[in-house]
Amino acid sequence: MSQPQTTAVAPAKDAPRTAVPETAGSPHGAREARAKQRDAYFDNAKYLAIVLVAIGHAWEPLRDDSRVVSALYNFVYAFHMPAFIVISGYFSRSFDASPGRVRRLVTGVAVPYVVFETAYTLFTRWTDGVPDRPISLLDPLYLTWFLAALFVWRLTTPLWQRMRWPLPIALTVAALATLSPSIGNDLDLQRVLQFLPYFVLGLCLRPEHFRLVRRWPVRLLALPVLGGAVAVSYWAEPRMTGAWFYHRDSARELGASAWFGPVMTLAAFGFSMVLVACFLSWVPGRRLWFTALGAGTLYGYLLHGFVAQGSKYWGWYSPDWIHRPLGAVTVTLAAAAVVTLLCTPPVRRVFRFVVEPDMRWAFRREPRERLPVPAQPREPGTRTGSRALS
Repeated sequence: MSQPQTTAVAPAKDAPRTAVPETAGSPHGAREARAKQRDAYFDNAKYLAIVLVAIGHAWEPLRDDSRVVSALYNFVYAFHMPAFIVISGYFSRSFDASPGRVRRLVTGVAVPYVVFETAYTLFTRWTDGVPDRPISLLDPLYLTWFLAALFVWRLTTPLWQRMRWPLPIALTVAALATLSPSIGNDLDLQRVLQFLPYFVLGLCLRPEHFRLVRRWPVRLLALPVLGGAVAVSYWAEPRMTGAWFYHRDSARELGASAWFGPVMTLAAFGFSMVLVACFLSWVPGRRLWFTALGAGTLYGYLLHGFVAQGSKYWGWYSPDWIHRPLGAVTVTLAAAAVVTLLCTPPVRRVFRFVVEPDMRWAFRREPRERLPVPAQPREPGTRTGSRALS
């Protein structure tokens, strides 16, 4: 889902997407140049992950009617947001709290959080019949928790990069969070802390790690592992809760002893990361018809929630046939189609002003941006001046 980066993730220093000079007079040409330098593998991974997020939300109303759907739901939730968060961490490695990167964090994460938190509150007042639901920026509603978490994780990136053992420390923090039912709902802190190890792991990864999981022996091994995971999920569905993979509650809130929280933190992390590796091993590395949609996954993530919430209010799940196997297949295909549409360039152009707002007017220009640009010989009709996008 969402959770999960999406276009708000800044590229890393050695990440496949590099800095591209943007000519002041030709923003569209700059976007095309950046698109050409994007790594198809990661765009494919982000698109496939957002499709799984949307399908998971679409399956939720069908869980009580089918053990198969419920088992597949738990299986997908075990790795789709971890995969998103690992990729987000990987592309956050270059975040150094410089003015330019802080500006992008505010405009690409904080502002969309405020906008969509408000929008979802107003929308669910209508769909849920709760007219007095308060607008609270401290208590993320529905899928906006990911933006709040991403904002916190990104701000702490320089700290994690300077630690000697970042991943063990992050796992310790996550394990300790499960011990406390009193952390509260501010910024959905339980999720922020319990999903933290996946983000920190992404910070620790390098390109060679992704090449490692894409080797054919790993791919072939991934098939029985994924099949076994589905079987385990089917067996466990009536026997235990899948809420351990949602990472939003403490151990006591899930009806378990406090000591069980740290144990499940480590077990869930290991299980999820095996599935993430299997998922990433089969992500295509070449450009396909959906590769370009990977640049718009933040749009798909933030917008598909309105369809998921509205579908219940509009009665899309009311027909009996929807709760049968054919209905589950139809819902799955519809969810994939809707989120695919929401990632397309026309939709992104319409909603760019709220998802990726241009707020240069709100920030002071950096000194290097005010330096005079030496005159250069140029073709008639062109402009000089550039600014680096990192």
